Amino acid sequence: MSPRAACRLEALGFTDVYDYAAGKVDWLAHNLPIGGASASAPTVGSRLRHDVPTAGPEEALSAVRARVDASPYRFAVVVAGDRTLLGRLRHAALDAAPGTTAQEVMESGPSTLRPHLALAGAESHLRAHHLTYAIITDPGGHLLGTVHREDLTGVTGDDRHSRRSGGQSSRVDK
Repeated sequence: MSPRAACRLEALGFTDVYDYAAGKVDWLAHNLPIGGASASAPTVGSRLRHDVPTAGPEEALSAVRARVDASPYRFAVVVAGDRTLLGRLRHAALDAAPGTTAQEVMESGPSTLRPHLALAGAESHLRAHHLTYAIITDPGGHLLGTVHREDLTGVTGDDRHSRRSGGQSSRVDK
């Protein structure tokens, strides 16, 4: 359908026409802007927090611990240079022996959610799995941010882009 729509727009005189072959769901999963009737529906992407501490896989835990302790979080996420999510570091893992790197003690492949998930669906997921936050990634596994259970309640459609500049499911760190 997309190539036909692009061809039709060109036939109508539009000159700046593109065929996004990956499709609508891929566009939404990358948290890109949308229009139309569903544009005001609040999604996880509209509630992203971008302040989660990150670490490189080869980074010493002492440096990571300083960032975690200075943040409101009790964990950090391990990302590659292109922000591909590799793992999660719980606070307890940050007490490892000096010289230990993030990749040596990280939990590999933590579960994630996509930004186009409706707030109610995300809240239900967090509640069902006894989670307080989720790590949000795009389809390529790149970290977009986190969303917390309290971010998902009392939201109206008018708030869709209000927290854009404020990860993935994780159990509560104790």
